[in-house]
Amino acid sequence: MSVRSTLPAQALPNWRRAVLKVGSNLLAADGGGLTPCYAEALAGFIATSHAAGRQVVLVSSGAVAAGCALLRKHAADGDGLAARQALAALGQAPMIGLWQSLSARPVAQVLLTHDDLRNRRRYLNARATLRELLALDVLPVVNENDTVAVDELKLGDNDNLAAIVAALVDADLLLIASDVDALYSADPRRDLAATPITYVPVLTPSILAMAGGSGSAAGTGGMRTKLEAAAKAAAAGIPTALFNGRDATTVHALQHDRLHGTLIAAASSRMQARKYWLRHAPAAPGRIRIDAGAVQALAGGRVSLLPGGVLGAEGEFHRGDLVEIVDVNGRSVARGLCQYGAVELRRLAGRHSREIEGVLGYSYGAEVVHRDDLATVSDMEATA
Repeated sequence: MSVRSTLPAQALPNWRRAVLKVGSNLLAADGGGLTPCYAEALAGFIATSHAAGRQVVLVSSGAVAAGCALLRKHAADGDGLAARQALAALGQAPMIGLWQSLSARPVAQVLLTHDDLRNRRRYLNARATLRELLALDVLPVVNENDTVAVDELKLGDNDNLAAIVAALVDADLLLIASDVDALYSADPRRDLAATPITYVPVLTPSILAMAGGSGSAAGTGGMRTKLEAAAKAAAAGIPTALFNGRDATTVHALQHDRLHGTLIAAASSRMQARKYWLRHAPAAPGRIRIDAGAVQALAGGRVSLLPGGVLGAEGEFHRGDLVEIVDVNGRSVARGLCQYGAVELRRLAGRHSREIEGVLGYSYGAEVVHRDDLATVSDMEATA
């Protein structure tokens, strides 16, 4: 079935930072090892995007498939969890090597488990690392840490991981490449009457019911996990594009912001979704008191809270906690994810950001609360 003959081109949403998920079925040859056959075009899209001043984080499967190819004689014994974890460990290096061979930029491997993203402190550490890699013009290649993960490996959840990473790095777009043209009304391999769905404004139960199971021997995910990932991204204000990574014309069209595939809309703008979450998520039992200058700066919008504006910390909270920010009279000014715990903030109150490492012996960054992790009272009223 030709993408060009069945799927009209549609415009991609405006984006500056995207997460691209590439499945095993695009990287692993049938019964063999990794191949650049389809990865090369995708790497070209990444390079073109970078040249245009955009940023891409790559979430890549393929480690287990690469490990299986290297130990072909043990392939029959690779169904157990421990065996698959060993194969993932063996295949990580060739998988990263493939992407480095196709990239003129340095490639960095980032291994995550869902536990890393559920724990707020590790979540912030992972985000800081990815942001720094992007700032250094490095291509981050993210994968689940299959060698130690248990539930994640059994679920084969790189689609959902990609959605979580998209929220983690404040992406504007999630791109999911597979060997399927788009979302269809039914499985097109079994139902000749199946029709492609090019635009999904809302992921309803009836849309989710259209998804089938795993589509290939190399991959462990299917259309269902892709729609689950799109739902997570939509809730974070991020649209998702599903497309056929095996079709060179489709991949080339992405370089011109044209999509031959399915576009799944975001539930709201990324900023609205972020502010809504910050407004409604439970806060830690503590508060940050700030001076009048900091109150005025935050009211101006899109600024971070720095230690110089902090008067003190009340109660006990830890790095990564959502904390209430109040003025000298105790009136709520904002809420935000704090980069430092209460004990640390008491030592940093009133200090310049450059003094942080000298006072603590380490630094998690110049900001007490980064502007992307902060919602002011006016923000919260707008999303109420």
